[in-house]
Amino acid sequence: MNRPLLKFCGNRSFEDVQLSFNSTAAYLGFIFYRKSPRYVESRAVSDWLRNIDGYRRKKWVGVFVNPSLKEIADVLSRVHLDIIQLHGNEHPEWITDLKRHYPVQIWKAIHHEERALNKMQHYEGCVEGFVIDCKAKGLWGGTGQSFDWSAIPGYKNEAARQRTLCFIAGGVSPKNIDQLLSYQPMGIDIASGIEHEGRKSKQLILDIERKVETYYEYLSR
Repeated sequence: MNRPLLKFCGNRSFEDVQLSFNSTAAYLGFIFYRKSPRYVESRAVSDWLRNIDGYRRKKWVGVFVNPSLKEIADVLSRVHLDIIQLHGNEHPEWITDLKRHYPVQIWKAIHHEERALNKMQHYEGCVEGFVIDCKAKGLWGGTGQSFDWSAIPGYKNEAARQRTLCFIAGGVSPKNIDQLLSYQPMGIDIASGIEHEGRKSKQLILDIERKVETYYEYLSR
């Protein structure tokens, strides 16, 4: 049984980046959406990565909401990103155009709702991954709230049909990750659940890693 891929997102200081980089997470994320409380400037991110030895051992994700091509170009001119994660109303045609300009993978955030599976199908063939997040009025993500995880099998099946990754996001923490692991997600995206007083916490990261390891050791018996 494969362990879920971990993505630690919302890194907003060099100390955050150091803690996340030294974790077992395969993907580390920065938010370049200016209205987010976790927004970071690309110049700062560039400086942080320059001081991380062997930083390309991880995959780096940039989170955007309805960006322009220029906005993405400005970030990519300074920061090495492996994945662009889109959280807005970006159309498949626009995403296809983006990929013609930049050879990066694209992940699309989908808010859990009645028509979410239809929206996933709408992006078939133009993205390499999905991030399923909680829907909240007036917010694009980062709510710290969980959706009804009983819907996860449907999202997993659709992602498998499209041969894409599928991460579960929204309110995941050491307190509830055991429940999430019972659905055996492909990937788990965590931001606030590994933070204490707005900063990444080494202890909470260790708690997440320990629970993932313990769960999959149990399944392998």
